[in-house]
Amino acid sequence: MEEHGKYDVAEFEAELARAPQNHEVGTALRFENDHVRVWEIRLEPGERGAFHIHDQTYLWTVVDPGRGLQRFPDGTFVVRDYEPGETRYLVHSPHDSLIHDLENVGSTTMRFVTVELKR
Repeated sequence: MEEHGKYDVAEFEAELARAPQNHEVGTALRFENDHVRVWEIRLEPGERGAFHIHDQTYLWTVVDPGRGLQRFPDGTFVVRDYEPGETRYLVHSPHDSLIHDLENVGSTTMRFVTVELKR
């Protein structure tokens, strides 16, 4: 079940200003070559990953489930549960990018693997 709402953008103003230059989409870079970047995202309960940009096509897979809150620059947020094996493929580019953060609002460690496809 998803929950949608609004938040005060002013609370994250400085971080949002840096987000277009923040390409760290995970908590640890596990592999990189000329074709892909493989990230691990590991968030403990209450931990949050900063606002960052996705300007390349990528996919993510849930390794350890959890409940996450994502905020977007327009002042909206979504809270949802992530299930093991859930996978999404998202097409982004410098002209059609995505900026968001991710916070673990659940009671367990949440872990994803994200693979960015380089141009």
